[in-house]
This record gives sequence, structure tokens and C-alpha cells, in this order.
Amino acid sequence: MKQHTVRTYKSAEPLNRADQLAWKIAEVASDPVAVETEVVEMIGNRIIDNAAVAAASVARRPVASARAQAEAHPFQPGATVFGLNKSQRISPEWAAWANGVAVRELDFHDTFLAADYSHPGDNIPPILAVAQHCGLSGADLVRGLATGYEIQVDLVKGICLHEHKIDHIAHLGPSAAAGIGTLLNLPTETIYQAVQQALHVTTTTRQSRKGEISSWKAYAPAFAGKMAIEAVDRVLRGEGAPSPAWEGEDGFIAYLLSGSKAQYIVPLPEKGEPKRAILDTYTKEHSAEYQSQALIDLARRMGPKIGDLSKVESIVIHTSHHTHYVIGTGANDPQKMDPKASRETLDHSIMYIFAVALEDGGWHHEKSYAPERANRERTVALWHKISTVEDPEWTRRYHSHDPKEKAFGGRVVVTLKGGSVVSDELAVADAHPLGARPFKRPDYIKKFRTLSDGIIAPSEQDRFIATVERLTSLKADELTDLTFTVDAKLLGSRTTHGIFDWHHDAPAKRAAAR
Repeated sequence: MKQHTVRTYKSAEPLNRADQLAWKIAEVASDPVAVETEVVEMIGNRIIDNAAVAAASVARRPVASARAQAEAHPFQPGATVFGLNKSQRISPEWAAWANGVAVRELDFHDTFLAADYSHPGDNIPPILAVAQHCGLSGADLVRGLATGYEIQVDLVKGICLHEHKIDHIAHLGPSAAAGIGTLLNLPTETIYQAVQQALHVTTTTRQSRKGEISSWKAYAPAFAGKMAIEAVDRVLRGEGAPSPAWEGEDGFIAYLLSGSKAQYIVPLPEKGEPKRAILDTYTKEHSAEYQSQALIDLARRMGPKIGDLSKVESIVIHTSHHTHYVIGTGANDPQKMDPKASRETLDHSIMYIFAVALEDGGWHHEKSYAPERANRERTVALWHKISTVEDPEWTRRYHSHDPKEKAFGGRVVVTLKGGSVVSDELAVADAHPLGARPFKRPDYIKKFRTLSDGIIAPSEQDRFIATVERLTSLKADELTDLTFTVDAKLLGSRTTHGIFDWHHDAPAKRAAAR
């Protein structure tokens, strides 16, 4: 890996195109390096993982709304949408939109945390949609996804967005555009323009993840994927992008990040170096924000030691800066303690998550967030006894570049009535590559079958898994098998209507508008 220094340049200051971050990213994307066997295996795992969480969310309102929007944009040859018959083809950017929301809705797929946060699996829907639409092979798809993951991870390692309250999809637009560039074997110049365009249109604030967190949290990555497809399409038509996007005097670093005097170090593969970044990423065993994964496992372990939870006086979670300030009491966010808060908000409250995990001895992607569960009187009482504090050592470990000491958990101190104390700590989740039970292909398949039980027919589950198992040998007409169909009754009746549905009952809508 080569470490690239990235900073702001004044307009009068020379900055060759070859020295710009976007060009360096484009060079990585256009480098025809082979994909290693273990990377291919992990890509297959993550395709299964995405399908698993999409199946669990397929009937949820935000997913149904996104799918309804996509269905208003039929196109041939087009791409497939989770839940629909594969013969029903959708314009690729809208298929990526619908599938991206389905994948992200439950916050239950893969993650990578470094200088910033990300869910690299969000690269899969747009890259797969373009591959299906353009009639490419499984080997082409693997190459594109290896690039998407590589650029995503490298940007997250080098550039912190959250300290400036910029949402992490600002790294996703460029990585998806780069992955599409690899997929289509585009020249460096084209990818360079597309990466910059994607950055330009996918920079948003983190208010989507604070306060009254709405369904936009699931839509935001889908939006970035959709914009990446449109950016590549626009550039293929001969159009350019704002340049230099990161380094410009009025650009991303100068006015949205740390300013004109800041420097960032972004690692990128050398020419000919394999793209292996997906191997640094990890998935979720539990449907909750990643920093809660190890703490859910710790709660399962501590519950029997604590015993009667009514005797708890206080629980203090000593953890990293991120956990304390984003999902802990350091956020100073009253909604994180509110039993009437949305699922999206409870997902970002480690106080709620730890309380429920202690009481239930585990976590369920639906039951643990149910309103009746959140409003249980004894749960609320325990929940409000929990606080977080930043521990400098856990913050240091969180930011460590050594994977053996990098940590996402914390130390929990439980004080019982009478003064006795129960404490324990856990650095990484059980499912983490260095955890007690690292996820392998059988675990991903189990997750898929568990989450799709009663939603996807067993024969359809088998067909999907068999398709992934021969990923690199899939021919062009077989990529559309990388989806699943469910009974229309399980998709529910369409309850949302928007502009795209206007033509269905236009007279009635016009009358109502008057």
C-alpha cells in the first residue's frame, strides 16, 4: 500500500491531475489486477449477507416505498429488485435504490470502522445493478466489488467525516463509482471524472443519524449508490465533474472537513497490488449499530453473573470516544433514553441495547425494537441506570492500526444495591474475525436462512445459495439469479403513493388537490 498525502491547493498553486486523490483512486480502479481466492469467497459471503437482511426487511414500509418508486421505472434489459420476479426489470439506478434501502433498513450487514465509519456492503446494490443491466459476468462483478470495497475502506482509513458532522455516504458515492468503473473496464480518465461527480452530489450532514432518526438513514446509502450510477452515466456521455473535488480551494477538504491547512493520509494499493480491503471488514450477528455488537455479547455473558437485575444500582460502560459520543450518553440526545423513540433511534442507543440484551440474554432484529418491548416498565428503569464514559485506552484501541488490538467494545461496571460490583470487558464481537466465533460461509448461510425463514421459499433459498457458490463462473444471463422472489402476499399491499403513482388515479388526485 502507498500512503497518499491529500490537502487543499489554492487555485494558483500547481496540482497535476496525476497527483489528485480522484485520479489515484481511478488508477486503482482501472488496474486489471486479479482477485484473490479468499477475496472472492468473502465477496460471496457479503452477497449472501445482503440478501439475508434484505429478506428480513422486504415488507417494511421504507423498503416497500423504495420498491414502489423503483417499479415506476421499468427498463430493458434493466436490473432485478429483491422480492420481485427476476423477469420484472427496473432501470439500474432505481433497482440499486430499492435494493440499497432493503439492505440498509435493519442496520444488519457488514461494517468497517477506522478514521470514519462505513457499511461497505452498500457498494453491492449499485455495482450489481449495473452488472445485470449491462449483461456482464460473475467474474466482472467480483472485480467491480473488490474495487468498491477497496476504495471504501481506504477512504474510511484516511479521512474522518464524522468529526465535521458529514455523513459517511460521502465515501460511498466515490467508492461505488470506482467499482462501476472497474466493472465496465472504463479508462482512468472516465473513472476520475465519475468519482469526483459522485463525491460532489453525495455529501450530506449527519443529522440523518441524530435526534429523531427517520427512515432516511436507510435511504441515504441507497441514494449514494443511485448517484454513483448516474455519475458514471453522465461522464460516459462526455461530461466532466468539479475538479479537483477533494483538494480544490473551495472544495471538500477546505470547506467541509478540516480546512485549508489540514492534511489527510489515504492508503491505496500500488499498481499490480491485489485489492484485499474486504478482508478487513466484518459483518453483524446482531441487528444493531456496530459498536453495540461486542457489548450485546458482553451483556449475554454478564447477565447470569449479575442475577436479579432489579438489584442493579448503576451500570457504567467505559468505552471509546465514538461509542460514548455517538450512541452513548455523551451524545446528549434525550431521544436515546425515550421509550417512544423510533427503531432507528433505539438502534443508536447503547443504553437501551445493553438493557434489553441483559434482560433477554440476546438480541432479535424485530422483537428487541418492538414498542411494547421498549416501553416495558422494568426495562425503562434499568435503561435509565445505564451511562457511558469515554476511556482514553478504549479510544486508542478503537483507532489502532494493529488489527490484533483494535477494539470496538468496552468495560462494563455494574454496581448493585449494597455496594457489590460485577465487571467484565470485551474488545470485539464474537462474530468478528478475531472474536470467539468468527463468521465463515456456513454462518452467513445460517443467517440468510434464519432471516428469510417464512419469507423466501426453501427451494428459492437453495437456488440463491447455489448461485453464489459458483459466483465467478456465472455467465452474463445468470447474474439476474443473484436476487430472490417472494410471494406477493408477503410484500403487503402498497400503502404509499407519490408522484410516480399519480397517473394511476390522476382524476381523483386532481379533484382532491382542488
